[in-house]
Amino acid sequence: MFHEHQLHDRLMKALHALNFNTPTNVQLATLADALAGEDVLVTAETGSGKTAAFLIPLLDRLLTVKPPGHEARALILTPTRELAQQVNKHLELLAQFTFIKGDTVCGGEEFKPQAARLRKNPDILIATPGRLIDHLDKGTIDLSDIEVLILDEADRMVDMGFEDDVKRIIDTCPTERQTMLFSATLSKNEIPKFAIDCLDNPKIHELNSHREVHHKITHQIITATDSNLKDKQLISLLHKEKYEKVIVFTNTIVEASRLNGYVRRFGLRAGILHGDLTQEQRKHVVNLLQSGKLSILIATDVAARGIDIKGIELVINRDMPRSGDDYIHRTGRTGRAGLAGKAISLIDPTEWNLMASIERYLKTKFEKRQIQGLEGSYTGPKKLKSSGKATGSKKKKTAKKQLSKPAQKAAKAKKSKPKTKQSSKPSMIDDGMAPLTRKR
Repeated sequence: MFHEHQLHDRLMKALHALNFNTPTNVQLATLADALAGEDVLVTAETGSGKTAAFLIPLLDRLLTVKPPGHEARALILTPTRELAQQVNKHLELLAQFTFIKGDTVCGGEEFKPQAARLRKNPDILIATPGRLIDHLDKGTIDLSDIEVLILDEADRMVDMGFEDDVKRIIDTCPTERQTMLFSATLSKNEIPKFAIDCLDNPKIHELNSHREVHHKITHQIITATDSNLKDKQLISLLHKEKYEKVIVFTNTIVEASRLNGYVRRFGLRAGILHGDLTQEQRKHVVNLLQSGKLSILIATDVAARGIDIKGIELVINRDMPRSGDDYIHRTGRTGRAGLAGKAISLIDPTEWNLMASIERYLKTKFEKRQIQGLEGSYTGPKKLKSSGKATGSKKKKTAKKQLSKPAQKAAKAKKSKPKTKQSSKPSMIDDGMAPLTRKR
């Protein structure tokens, strides 16, 4: 229970107001170390309560320890704006009876108004690496008073190409600090070097293997002959499956835009979320989904981390994600906080091997199903390897005919014969074009 940790009264009041009576497994495992000021490395599945697991000890520290100066005291780095906004919402709820303030430092909004807002010196900065670097370059943020550094989904920052930015940000923070690293897909054997360097003898908590499939999510695949059949299957699922809210994932912005227009033709009102939208546009569509004004969201992987919305009971992969980790994060938008969910992936012949690789990576087997009337001619490869991938057609190597010794000598002699000088007359090439002639 939370009261066993002797948390600050104002923080306990917020926990009671939010009905946070029993800690989740990740909170039970990590709170004691985090409250003691230890560095921690935590791997736990999405929707398990990781955000509160680092915000509760952070707020308790800021409430009980005198600030060293006037600048921000804590920095939370996230890979995406959506995740930063989500963390900020959690912070506002947990800090509602305190004077502690946080603010987001993300792209998608104008720089100058953001810099003016940050002059109010928030206690906690929740930032994406790129925009934070912009502020450091222009001298509009000072990290000299940072007491706690939290890296939320550090592996994703590396995947997105932010490793150098994150290294620089870490080097800018004071060396005397507490560092906490949380992820859903990072094992202790795959920690990025910059993360190893910034953690000081961390307490490691792996609550589940990052390759474990969420046990409360049903994982299904539906095979499709081609992209056109996939579209029809998607419309059928959106009409017939039971859900309060659903996210449909695609791999590209172009495909997300096309699909958004396509589903609307069938009387389905959908919103769209991808990386080319402004921050205001992103916030608007997420608010529509949260309020229930929209029930369908067409999204790229920008929504795979940081979208924590109640009522997402179904995730559909219109395009199979490119990796097992991406699959975990996409499907982790459902089945959150211990609730059940369903994930359905539409698989065409070009995606079978990718699907098999993800199955192998997650050490699981997806349930195969069909949609009546939309089965298609493709039901999977005829022959499979032990890995589950399709057996490719390989050309058999023909054995070289063994020549007798006299024949071998004759062949060698033929090869060593000097080549006769070729005629300067151009040879005819039957390609429909006149032969080239040398200019005289």
